[in-house]
Amino acid sequence: MNLTIRRATTADEVVLVAFNIAIAAETEHKQLDPAVLASGVGAVLAEPARGFYTVAERDGEVVGQMMVTFEWSDWRNGWFWWVQSVYVREDARRGGVFRALYLAIEQQAINDPTVIGLRLYFERDNTRAQATYRALGMSDTAYGMMEVYPLPGRAAHIG
Repeated sequence: MNLTIRRATTADEVVLVAFNIAIAAETEHKQLDPAVLASGVGAVLAEPARGFYTVAERDGEVVGQMMVTFEWSDWRNGWFWWVQSVYVREDARRGGVFRALYLAIEQQAINDPTVIGLRLYFERDNTRAQATYRALGMSDTAYGMMEVYPLPGRAAHIG
C-alpha cells in the first residue's frame, strides 16, 4: 500500500470529524455531539498551539488519522507529545497505516529538540493495540489516569 503522510488542513475537517465519531463508537460505545466535535476539530486546525492532526492518504483518500497534543514537563524541562484520536479506516487496517503515522510523528518529535518524549493512553482491554505500541518501542508506565468530567455545573458532551 502506497501511503502519503501529511499534516491535516481545514480541507480534512469533515473526514476528521467522521473518523472521531467512529473512534468513539468503536472504542467506547459513545456517540459524540457532531456540532461540539466539529468545533473541537476546527479549533485544533485553526490554532496550532492546541495540537495538530496528521493524516495518512492512499490514492488521494484519507485512510487514517492521528492527533498530537502537548504537555509541558517541568521535571524534565521539555514537551511530551500525546498521541490521541488515532483512527484507521476499517478497510485499511493491518496494512501499516498506524505504523506509518506513528513513525512520522516520532521522527518529527526527534527533530524537535524541545520534545522529550511521546505518550498515549489506551483502553486497558485493547491488548492488540498495546502489543502494537510496544512493538514500536513504547513501554508501560507506573501512571494510571483519573479524571473529573464534566466539571461541576457543566454538561457532558458525550455519554
